[in-house]
Amino acid sequence: MSQTEKTKDMKVLTLLLVIITLLGCQNDNKLVEVEQWTTHEIRFESEKKYPNGYTDIDVWVQFVNDQGDSLLRPAFWDGNQVWKVRFTPPDFGHRWSWVSYASVDDSGLAGKTGTLHSIPYKANNNLLKRGLLKMSPGKRNVMHADGTPFLIVADTPWSIPFRAIPQQVMVYANDRRQKGFNTALLLSLQPDKFAKGPQARNTVLGFGRAFEDLHEGALNNLKPDYFQTLDSLVDILIDHELVPVYAPFAHGYGWKGETAIGTEAESDQYVRYCKYLLARYGSMPALWLINLDGHPLHAKGVKPAGEALEKWDSYQQPVGLHYSPYDDYLASWAKGDSSCCFHYNRIYQQEPWLDFQWAQTGHEGKHLFHKVERMYEEKPTKASMNGESTYEAMGEGKLGLGWWQGHDAWKQLMHGGTMGVVYGAASLWQWKITADEPGWPEWTNAAFSWREALDLEGSKYVAYIAKAFQGFDFADMEKRWDLTQGNQPLLSKEGTFYISYLERGGEIIIKNVPVGLSYYWFDPRTGQFSYKAKTNAGGMFTAPDPNPWVLVIGERSFE
Repeated sequence: MSQTEKTKDMKVLTLLLVIITLLGCQNDNKLVEVEQWTTHEIRFESEKKYPNGYTDIDVWVQFVNDQGDSLLRPAFWDGNQVWKVRFTPPDFGHRWSWVSYASVDDSGLAGKTGTLHSIPYKANNNLLKRGLLKMSPGKRNVMHADGTPFLIVADTPWSIPFRAIPQQVMVYANDRRQKGFNTALLLSLQPDKFAKGPQARNTVLGFGRAFEDLHEGALNNLKPDYFQTLDSLVDILIDHELVPVYAPFAHGYGWKGETAIGTEAESDQYVRYCKYLLARYGSMPALWLINLDGHPLHAKGVKPAGEALEKWDSYQQPVGLHYSPYDDYLASWAKGDSSCCFHYNRIYQQEPWLDFQWAQTGHEGKHLFHKVERMYEEKPTKASMNGESTYEAMGEGKLGLGWWQGHDAWKQLMHGGTMGVVYGAASLWQWKITADEPGWPEWTNAAFSWREALDLEGSKYVAYIAKAFQGFDFADMEKRWDLTQGNQPLLSKEGTFYISYLERGGEIIIKNVPVGLSYYWFDPRTGQFSYKAKTNAGGMFTAPDPNPWVLVIGERSFE
C-alpha cells in the first residue's frame, strides 16, 4: 500500500471514529469515565497462541475524540495471550472512541472498539494535575502540558528496576520527595551481559532478569513478570511526584562493568524494546534517555530508537542523550581508538526527535563547567545540563562530599545547564543491599548500603535547588552574564525573572531590572528564603553575608 493510500485510509478511519463517538454520546451510561492525565488500561486476549508474543506481534490502538483529535498508542505484550494498551486523556469533557489493530489476523487483537469519557482530574498529585511533560517553546527547559515550568532536580537510583522491592522504593520515594527531588533516573534492566548472581531482588549479588537471553547479547525473550514488578515500582515513584527517566540500558560502564549490552544489541531489538517501554510507561509522566554513558554513534539503535519514539509517542514527551565523559579527550582504556571518544556532547544535534543533551564530567571530584558552556551555545538549541557530576562518596567514600554537591550543581546551572541538575551517590546508584556487598571497584564503591546512602549530606543541597525556583516563571531562561557588571553568573528571562548564585556573597549589579519586582535572598545551604524586598532603579543587590547566596528576582506565577 502506498503512503498516499495509507493517508486516505487514516482520514476515513478518523471520520468513522468521530461518528462512532458522536453516536456514543447518546448513551452516557455505557461510557467508561477516565480522569484527565490518568492512565486507562485496555486488555486484549488473542484467539491464537504465538511462539513469542513480544517479537512476533504488533498491536496498536487509535483513539479519536468528538472534536477529531487523534492519538495513536502502541500496545504491549503482558504474557501468555494477553496484550494491553495504556491511554491517558489529555482533555476533559470529551468522548473518545478507539479501535485496535494488529500485524496478524486475530479477532482477539484487531477490530476491537470502545468508547470512554474524559472527566476532570480530582486528586492532588501535581505531576498528574499539571499534565504530561513537553519541551518549552524555546527548547531550554521541560514544562508540563498546562505550561508550568519543570526544572529537573534528579536523583540517580539507577538500579531500582532490577534490585529493589516495593517496600524499599516506598522508603526511597518518601525521602526524596521530602527533600525536594522531582525526578529519578532509572536503568530499566540490569545491562551487563556477564553479571552473575541469584535471580532475586533485595538479595546480595542478586538482580531481576528482564530478558532470558540478555547474557547472550540479545533482547528477544522478554519476561513479563519482571515488568509487572516494575509497574508497581513506577507507580510508587509517580505517586510521590517523582518523574521516571527511562534509560533502556547502558552503553558504557553498566552496572558492574561486566560488558554492558548497549553497544552490542542489534538495532531492531533496541527499537522494539524502546517501543515496548513507551507502550508500557508512556501514558504517565516520563523522559526517555536512549543513550546512557556512551558515544551515540557506537550504539547501533540510538537514532532509529529516537525516530521510533517520535513516531509512536503521541504525547511527545522529551527524548535525549547522556554521554560518556570522553567528549574532547582520549580515554585511557581506549588503546588509541579515538572513535569511542570526541563526541563533544552534540551528536544528532540536528535531529528533530532529539530534545536534550546531557554531559558527564566524571567521578574524579573535579568541578568542570566548560562542557555545559559549550552545549548551551550549540545550534539548533537543545536543552542541556550536566547529567553526571562526581557522585557523593565515590572513591571509597572520599569524593564529592557534602556542600561539594550543592556548589557544583549551582555552578552547572549558571554555566548553561539550564535544564536542571542531577545528584548521585555511591552505593545508592548500585542499590547495594549491604554495606559490604562486593562487586565494584574502588573508584565507584563506598561502605554504605543503599539505605545508608540516602542520608548522605550532599543530597539535600542539590534538592534545595527545586525550592529556589518553585512558583517562578523560569521556562526558557537564558545564560545572561552580560546583563551584570563584571560578568557575574546570571540566568534570566529579561524583565521577568533573574537568578544568580554568588558563591562568596557580595554584590551584584544587574542592568535594566524593572523597578518594583520582588526579590529574595535564598540560602542554598538551608533551603530557606531569608529576605524579600522590591527592586529599585539602581539594580544593585548585596548578599546578607560572605557565604554562598542565591538572588532570585521575579513574581511567583505558579502554585
